[in-house]
Amino acid sequence: MKLMKFAAASALAMTVAGGALAKTDITLAMQLEPPHLDPTSAAAGAIDSVLYSNVFEGLTRFAEDGSIQPGLARSWEISDDGLTYTFTLAEGVTFHDGTAMDSEDVKFSLDRARAEDSANAQKALFDSIASVEAVDAQTVKLTLSEPNGSMLFNLAWGDAVIVAPESIENIKQQPVGTGAFTFEDWVQGDSITLKRNEDYWGEAPALEEVNFKFISDPTAGFAAMMAEDVDVFAGYPAPENIPQFEADPRFQVIVGNTEGETILSTNNKMSPFDNVKVRRAMAHAIDRQAIIDGAMFGLGTPIGTHFAPHHPDYVDLTGMSDYDPEKARALLAEAGFEDGFETTLKLPPPSYARRGGEIIAAQLREVGIETEISNLEWAQWLEQVFKGKDYGLTIVSHTEPFDIGIYARPDYYFQYDSAEFQEMNAALSAESDPEKRSALLEDMQRLIAEDAVNGYLFQLAIPTIAKAGVRGLWENAPTQANDMTGVYWEE
Repeated sequence: MKLMKFAAASALAMTVAGGALAKTDITLAMQLEPPHLDPTSAAAGAIDSVLYSNVFEGLTRFAEDGSIQPGLARSWEISDDGLTYTFTLAEGVTFHDGTAMDSEDVKFSLDRARAEDSANAQKALFDSIASVEAVDAQTVKLTLSEPNGSMLFNLAWGDAVIVAPESIENIKQQPVGTGAFTFEDWVQGDSITLKRNEDYWGEAPALEEVNFKFISDPTAGFAAMMAEDVDVFAGYPAPENIPQFEADPRFQVIVGNTEGETILSTNNKMSPFDNVKVRRAMAHAIDRQAIIDGAMFGLGTPIGTHFAPHHPDYVDLTGMSDYDPEKARALLAEAGFEDGFETTLKLPPPSYARRGGEIIAAQLREVGIETEISNLEWAQWLEQVFKGKDYGLTIVSHTEPFDIGIYARPDYYFQYDSAEFQEMNAALSAESDPEKRSALLEDMQRLIAEDAVNGYLFQLAIPTIAKAGVRGLWENAPTQANDMTGVYWEE
């Protein structure tokens, strides 16, 4: 049957007028389904995985190598004092509903993101913006309250995409952007379909249709790939199957880096985690390599702080929290918990969390810490853990790029409140000298490692399984995205 299916697919790609007819549709599987479709009002990376660059665009954008490229802003000028950014917008851009995109939409989007009542999960990205002015239809001026060397970087996040006031009311179910694909349909629990935007202002994509298929169960994901029911599985959740795909000529295996620091996130305001000795004890109770081997089948790089190992300013601090159960027990005794304690471990759906959670629970049990495991769906995790801060421990991969600044936010879900770190982060934002920035980043990495704010586990790798003829997929993930604008089938 598989041979017949493959032959039928080949027949569809027969020559037309003497040339090969390449496929123009693709089905890409993901493990997580977005809770809704507004990237500017939720922390769920699955939203960006579907919509970033495909449906929504920002003033700037991330390229696959992590560099910042022009987006809706084709050029910009920065004043000598670093306080004024003047952006020139692309001409002839329309939203998918046919309305023109101009400077007023940029002002609306950025003012909405930084408003006092903003629901933007990364509102802090916009803190240094004092005002946004629509100078004329194609020109936008940002005035900052203080220099911010990360501003172009911040504007590339999915949380900073440009939206229109005309379509904002229904954005969570009917996203309207300026991107190369338009939103077509969402069958909740199953798939999202995008169609090529025939009026796109930029270079037209090769694909006419992209179908995002949501398959949460790793076993079902393996079956779907082997049956060729899907063309690509991005972030393939069962790394134990990779050798089988590598040996099969129907497929290609792409393994890249992500910005995903995978951590045992800890509620720093909840007793007993408000005691640094307890947090340090947990850090020494964790065998990172055992988690990488057991949950990820060897895929992942150990980390000792919240920073990507492939970043030039990364400092290897894993030695500060080496696996030492005896030291963990001693620290617990010093903290007054010689007999250990009980807490919650709330796990979101990804395999690294569910599989890693079982391993970590066993490791913590060895030093007297008992965990009550709760497996949550993504929407539940966002509500209970991220928003409600109702948890003791959780495991999650922070896939946002260069996000060590979240430790300067006391109201962030792990509730770390350090005046020293906040001062360092403010100094980093105002600093443009590369050597001074590197020194600050080293100090910041070291401080959160010393404070054992979270249990630092590993940098998430991203394995993608694809049919052999697919080209243009991102290998690395500088942000959580499946950018389909450059994807095509090889003829």
